[in-house]
Amino acid sequence: MNIIEAQEKIVNEFEDIQDWEEKYAYIIKLGKSLSEYPEEFREEKFKVSGCQSQVWIHAGVKDGKVVFDADSDAMIVKGLIAILLRVYSGHKPSEIISASPDFLKKIGIDNHLSPTRKNGLSSMLKQIQMYALAYKTILEK
Repeated sequence: MNIIEAQEKIVNEFEDIQDWEEKYAYIIKLGKSLSEYPEEFREEKFKVSGCQSQVWIHAGVKDGKVVFDADSDAMIVKGLIAILLRVYSGHKPSEIISASPDFLKKIGIDNHLSPTRKNGLSSMLKQIQMYALAYKTILEK
């Protein structure tokens, strides 16, 4: 599945849920489905700055594609990072960089987060894009 297909799938999932309390519950459920975050990456250098909660994102490369691990100590934030990983993990750096995050507006998340959580979501997205940019310079010379 490419990035656009992954984004559309998430948009469709959220369209099927009408109530925002249920959407929050779904976001939390997505967070609980994240793989166990490796303890060796729970370091300051992997923390995302700009987040009120603690958020760690680690990136590696497998078969020329960027693969992310992430975690947070806050349930909703963990769910938000799970959404981002579903979209961006496992793709080439140039695909990640060129993909628009407009799907987040389509699911309405930007209207239902506190300003601090909205800033945190933006910081997580920027961190993912920065990893992709760094790996692009290495992999796509």
